[in-house]
Amino acid sequence: MTDLLDQLRTAVGDGHILTDEADMAAYVVDWTGVHAGRARAVVRPGSTDEVAAVLAACHAAGVPVVPQGGNTGLVGGGVPDSSGSSVVLSLGRMRTIRDVDPVAGTITVDAGVVLADVQVAAEEADRLFPMSLGSEGSCTIGGNLATNAGGTAVLRYGMTRELVLGLEVVLPDGRVWDGMRALRKDNTGYSLKDLFVGSEGTLGVITGAVLRLFPATPRHATAWVAVPSVEAAVSLLGTAQQHAGAHLATFEIANRQALDLVLAHLPGASDPLAEPSDWYVLVELAGAASDDGLDDALEAILTSAVDDGLATDAAVAGSPAQRSSLWALREGISEAQKVEGATLKHDVTLPIASLASWASSMGPILEEVLPGVRPVTYGHVGDGNLHYNLSAPVGGDDDLRAAAHDLSTAIYDSVAAGHGSISAEHGLGRTKAAAGASYKSAVEVDLMRAVKAALDPRGLMNPGVLLPRLG
Repeated sequence: MTDLLDQLRTAVGDGHILTDEADMAAYVVDWTGVHAGRARAVVRPGSTDEVAAVLAACHAAGVPVVPQGGNTGLVGGGVPDSSGSSVVLSLGRMRTIRDVDPVAGTITVDAGVVLADVQVAAEEADRLFPMSLGSEGSCTIGGNLATNAGGTAVLRYGMTRELVLGLEVVLPDGRVWDGMRALRKDNTGYSLKDLFVGSEGTLGVITGAVLRLFPATPRHATAWVAVPSVEAAVSLLGTAQQHAGAHLATFEIANRQALDLVLAHLPGASDPLAEPSDWYVLVELAGAASDDGLDDALEAILTSAVDDGLATDAAVAGSPAQRSSLWALREGISEAQKVEGATLKHDVTLPIASLASWASSMGPILEEVLPGVRPVTYGHVGDGNLHYNLSAPVGGDDDLRAAAHDLSTAIYDSVAAGHGSISAEHGLGRTKAAAGASYKSAVEVDLMRAVKAALDPRGLMNPGVLLPRLG
């Protein structure tokens, strides 16, 4: 161990190796507080060459490596287990924006660049990097890529996988794959970058990326809409698509329980509508500076929705400040639920046509498992993704923890029966590794293990994440 630490100090400098437990504390606990592990050391490289030297040294010593970005994940994929055998590799120092090319529509960045900084760099070039997450002020591009993050703009722009053109990756043995090609077309074999996007650090360490930029969308038309049911929300999505077409950028849903938590715990939050509703939709149209018809399109959507019984009321943002306040109601849900108490998170996706029946059927099933459990449901109707989180019965945090396995099993069984996925955008991490394998076919699991064995034959990259360990 001493020899390895000496090699790591040589690679990154003595000031960027943490071994004291107090110094490492923030790196070994995830955002939810559920996963708390231990590490031999935390290493903070500042360049791709330093990452390569660290991985080569750890590979030679047979020491596992846990790559970590902003540590904002919700499934324990970026923190070590409790064995204390791993080195945490934090990419937080790698924050260089290498190039912005507004003509080609690309931005080239280090993996440790914070998502919000990529958005700002794009905006300064009069372009748009569309990925938007609640954690965008602290999550990093490397983590977004490693988990194939989603967010509120997937409806229009797709998942992270659709936003990346090229990657730079350090392999488990320290070799560097330079795939930083800003090409829209490259039909020369396997799409290697797609192996690493969504691999959760189990195949190598993403150190750089070439990302796609889009025309800026400075104009917005935004509304918070009361709808009577998920079924009405799904029908309203069709109405919005019909009237807005490609200008429809966001179509988010939240139940009343979610809004109540935000109103209770988010300072300054207020209900924009006079009467409560069981469900709400945040709809936003976005366009270029020359797009003058967004307000009219939104008005047409809302008028049609009310006439067809799909909506009962709506608050339309009349200023940037009002738009921000509506967005805060949606983006504050996760934090508000955390403040409320014990939480059981689920990130599921289903065929859009099945969302309404699935959501209405789950409540009674979960009530039988744990009476009084509070579903906090929100997410992205436009891509079939619901964050079906559960808060404990009032005063029953311990009851929720005791029933967690049975509650999750009920949800996962129902999702699988509906031909959905138990993880839409959060990944599997440690939380869902075993469940992910159990709901896949044997062929799928064998293929995934074959890829893992080919690229990481010693099993040193983020062991126990994404795929459960054998034996």
